[in-house]
Amino acid sequence: GSYRWFGCYLQVKRKKKYGQVKIKHKMEGNELGIPPDPSDHSHRGSVSSTGARSLHVLVYLINDTAVQLTLDNLTTVSASELGRIVREVLQLPEIAQDVFSLWLISPLLELQLKPKHQPYKLCRQWQDLLFRFTDCSGDSIMADEPSLQFRRNVFFQKKKELQIEDENILRLLYDEAKYNILEGRYPCDVEDCEKLGALTCRVELGAFDQEMHNTTYFSAKLDSFLPAHICKKGHGGFLSAFRNRGPKHPTYEEDLLKAYKEVTDDSACEESEAVKKHLRDYLNKCHTLMYYGSAFFSGEIDKPAQGFLHKGGRKSVSVAISLEGVCIMDRKEKHVLLSLRFSELSWDHTYPEEEDETQILWLEFDGDDEGTKVNKLLKIYSKQAEVMSGLIEYCVELSSSTETSLQENPNTVTSSAQPRLADKRGRLRRQNSVVCNRLAHLSTIDYIDDGKEIKRIKPRRTASFFTRQISTNPATYSAVQLAENLEQG
Repeated sequence: GSYRWFGCYLQVKRKKKYGQVKIKHKMEGNELGIPPDPSDHSHRGSVSSTGARSLHVLVYLINDTAVQLTLDNLTTVSASELGRIVREVLQLPEIAQDVFSLWLISPLLELQLKPKHQPYKLCRQWQDLLFRFTDCSGDSIMADEPSLQFRRNVFFQKKKELQIEDENILRLLYDEAKYNILEGRYPCDVEDCEKLGALTCRVELGAFDQEMHNTTYFSAKLDSFLPAHICKKGHGGFLSAFRNRGPKHPTYEEDLLKAYKEVTDDSACEESEAVKKHLRDYLNKCHTLMYYGSAFFSGEIDKPAQGFLHKGGRKSVSVAISLEGVCIMDRKEKHVLLSLRFSELSWDHTYPEEEDETQILWLEFDGDDEGTKVNKLLKIYSKQAEVMSGLIEYCVELSSSTETSLQENPNTVTSSAQPRLADKRGRLRRQNSVVCNRLAHLSTIDYIDDGKEIKRIKPRRTASFFTRQISTNPATYSAVQLAENLEQG
């Protein structure tokens, strides 16, 4: 059958054997009623056996707690039925069926399951899938094992999140958004990270307490509130050694403490309602990031040629695809390289011509070359290129359906008017913002729109294949018509 693959990096843990666990509808533990996994969390898997008929399954939440189930029909149960059981255990309302999906997750590949998929059978096929969709070594593939996770559905619209009232759903969404912020999967500027960290403090620590909450309190656990890569860099980078020569810059602990103090509550509001408000505030702030709720893939792009010898090489990137568009991120530096809405691009993928080559996802978009308007082509090398192309096409179709619905129901309230972070505040347009495009870091193939060659580097196709830009919105992108006699570089 056909599968929709989402490649990204997550830490998972190897299989452990568990004693027999019955389905429980009332469980003690955290706010969602899920007890911590009693085993050592250095390893985890999702399936173990107790006999010929019953199999145990662990369905993990993003916070590393697990729903432990024993099923007689696990080998044939569908993702739809298993998801229903998990929602029942978590006591989630009906809307959760649309909000969440089951995923198979490993450090090498992510797969959001369709309702008809059978998780057990896909687990048995995992190594075959890794050989097909990753470039990992045989040893890495044979050692890899997926875990079953309950995660946000990529196709759930952000505007519908704004209508959710159930605190358990909001908390699950908050946990996942916080994880992606702290892990650097959602690039975010320092000042915004500090505001998000302050909301995390309020949600998880309660109202600010001047006696308890000080810089010493946060020093040992700063990476629980701010991304670890930001904490490690420190203020000022390598210039920090010269701080004593000028005004002292506040530490991250001091900045976080200040932001925490500024989180306010309505005096007439009960604590449960105050927490729900702050959960929503956290999600709303994340909604301004175009890659919120994205599916993540891994790939490589060409580096711009540098130096006298014009050496380039390739850079590892994450490709985030959402209902809004496509973002390319530097996996090492954890910042955005390119962010495009679907109305701003066209795309296609090509298969390798040689055995040692890989598939390519092509993105075409408008740009300029020394003041001349050009069409830019970006090559993304990935064995998941075909899957990315299919996901883009599906998201564009969903967006087109939504636009048609809005035209028929103009009074429908949406969140589309909500500005992106880079549009909301001018300061984020500065060059060092992690959420802004870095076209200088990309090696693209440039053409002017009448087909005249600008750079002597060309794709392996001699005609424009970017005819798949589908949207009912007026497109800012215009597909190029290439001349038939262009050389190939």
